[in-house]
Amino acid sequence: MSIPLSILDLVFISDGSTAREGIAASMESARLADRLGYHRLWFAEHHNTPNLASSATALLISQAASVTENIRVGSGGVMLPNHAPLMVAEQYGTLANLHGDRIDLGLGRAPGTDGMTAQALSRSSAEPQAFAQHIYDLQAWFGETGTAHSTPILSSVSQGMEVPIWVLGSTVNGASIAGQLGLPFSLASHFAPDQIDDAIRVYRESFSTEAPTARIDTPQVMAGINVIVADTDAEAQRQFTTLQQMFLDLRAGRRRKIQPPVDPEQFAGSSPGMLEISAVGSPETVKAQLDEFVERTGADELITVTYAFDPAVRNRSIELLAELWF
Repeated sequence: MSIPLSILDLVFISDGSTAREGIAASMESARLADRLGYHRLWFAEHHNTPNLASSATALLISQAASVTENIRVGSGGVMLPNHAPLMVAEQYGTLANLHGDRIDLGLGRAPGTDGMTAQALSRSSAEPQAFAQHIYDLQAWFGETGTAHSTPILSSVSQGMEVPIWVLGSTVNGASIAGQLGLPFSLASHFAPDQIDDAIRVYRESFSTEAPTARIDTPQVMAGINVIVADTDAEAQRQFTTLQQMFLDLRAGRRRKIQPPVDPEQFAGSSPGMLEISAVGSPETVKAQLDEFVERTGADELITVTYAFDPAVRNRSIELLAELWF
């Protein structure tokens, strides 16, 4: 039996389109993923980017949950330094009241943006001790009393909602924090391949059920991977150039919307190493690549990221992936 398969959405804005159109396309993909049996749909928080409309994750989650029935919907994640923890508890408690037990809260310590924007957004500390305390308080706000450990402030809207919390990370440091807290770990291997094996090992070795924040009995790893499935290997490689262009733009400081695919030969030898963890090709090719990645990592779940200039190409990839996996 295959492990669960999920989707991470950054709400892409293609060249020539608007944020409104990008959001509408993401909601259509959410409906599709729900019908096809994907386990989760998470939205990633990003700011000051011309090609992504995933800034307000709670609003996107609420809309996606309202157009779906079964899929879990959550954040991948809320970048906690940008938010007051009480506000996060109130927002995600409200989501759980609106949509029931389908809401996840993934938390990260990075700002999800550049330094200047991070300064404009900054509300709380990203230091490990502060991060752990914020999670402890969030769990209490989601718990039976609805009152945090560090303050007598009540969050009635989140009280008793027990929203599951995940820790996001891309390095051994983030992995260690997740393990010590006894929480599930979502590894950002789709853009940070350098420490995958070490991060997973450190997470499992440091995992503790004794921490007051612990909520699971055994380590749980969800690993990220870029995926584009097409009818042929050649077509998938061509569509993959959209993501290659995006990361090369990031490296060069170019601020463009999502670009249409080009001849893959243009990227021979120049594709960013950050994209090493990718499964690109026909269904048969991608199935083999995903199986190899699962065997390497021992992941309990995969979360896939599919960049495409044309939303129809993305949806076709989501369909083909479901056919080969479920």
